[in-house]
Amino acid sequence: MVQKAVFLDRDGVINDGSLYYTYTIPDFRINDGVIEGLQLLQENDFILIIITNQSGVAKGIYSLCDVQKVHEYMIQEFHKHDISIAEIYMCPHHPDVFDCDCRKPKTELFEKAVQDLSVDVSRSYMIGDSERDIIAGNKMGLQSLLIEKNENIFPYCQAIVQNKV
Repeated sequence: MVQKAVFLDRDGVINDGSLYYTYTIPDFRINDGVIEGLQLLQENDFILIIITNQSGVAKGIYSLCDVQKVHEYMIQEFHKHDISIAEIYMCPHHPDVFDCDCRKPKTELFEKAVQDLSVDVSRSYMIGDSERDIIAGNKMGLQSLLIEKNENIFPYCQAIVQNKV
């Protein structure tokens, strides 16, 4: 069964992206409108997928374990509100250290998600706060929405479910 999905960037969309690197639980703060927006999307049969670049791993600023702890915390917070994230896809690379195909604006992680989760790209969206998010989404054929860093995503989620994007 193919599913419609909303792909979301993490830092600056899901959580406060004011810090260049967010890798500790005390620094991870969910942005206004995220809980309500994700609930609305889920109620309207969208699966939720997070695609995030975490180049601090490649740079040695933090570890994969740090990222995992933050993701586990985020998932727990979402579960408190009956929000289920289908999957989190993460690129730990940086082109100065290792040039990969998974770092946005490249599309390897999106391609993997589409295959793993049977996503119907023609009915799916990307919400991101950087040009590289939008470039990747557009390359995949997703309807891509560029927001300001830390902007409330609820109005965008409403537009998606009302098919007004």
